[in-house]
Amino acid sequence: MRPERHPKDSLNHSHAAPALSRAQLSNLAPLTARGYMLWRAQSLTLLSGQPFGLERERALFLGQCRPQAAERWLDAGTSAGFYAGVLAARGCAVLAADLSPAMLREGQRRETSPLIDWALLNLESSGLPDASFDGVTVGATLNETNDPARFLGELARVLRPGGQLWLMYVARTGGPGQTALSTLGGLNFFDPAWTGLQLPQLRRRMAFRSGNVQFEHFLKEAGPDTDL
Repeated sequence: MRPERHPKDSLNHSHAAPALSRAQLSNLAPLTARGYMLWRAQSLTLLSGQPFGLERERALFLGQCRPQAAERWLDAGTSAGFYAGVLAARGCAVLAADLSPAMLREGQRRETSPLIDWALLNLESSGLPDASFDGVTVGATLNETNDPARFLGELARVLRPGGQLWLMYVARTGGPGQTALSTLGGLNFFDPAWTGLQLPQLRRRMAFRSGNVQFEHFLKEAGPDTDL
């Protein structure tokens, strides 16, 4: 049986659009979208200071989250669809969401699985239903958001009890390079303690750091009257 999918016309687009950071605005450019996967394929190696290609990232995610066929996942800030493709290959129904039309076009070009729906959404204010996903993936999108706390709150809201959140982001070092990127590029950098504080309903199950790259795996706790 084919997994249930989110129809595109069911999404609520009536909410006011949040402001965009400079980093988010840069992702609207078609040139940025076309070159994104070239950067993505080598970015973790450059940021961690050791070999860390997409295959290693894929294996780390699959080993921790173990997504199952027929689950429904949100790839939040999908860019060119890396995590969406990984999930679809496991038989998951995926809503691949991004605020950049150019990135969505590139994602659709690269990842052609019929299990992936593509949606133009700013996930700081998505309008998606509560508790509607079994899992959420975030590949560095957190660093680019205009309001990171609001973004994380939205992701926690759309997760069902027992659902999984997978975060990959560049951790804060406080160095001059990050200060310049924050000031000029609109990027944000975080301590793992900060991300945990923004997710009071979720329990961190794993944290792994390689250089400046932080991976975290969270599980949404069931409420006192909720069955998993």
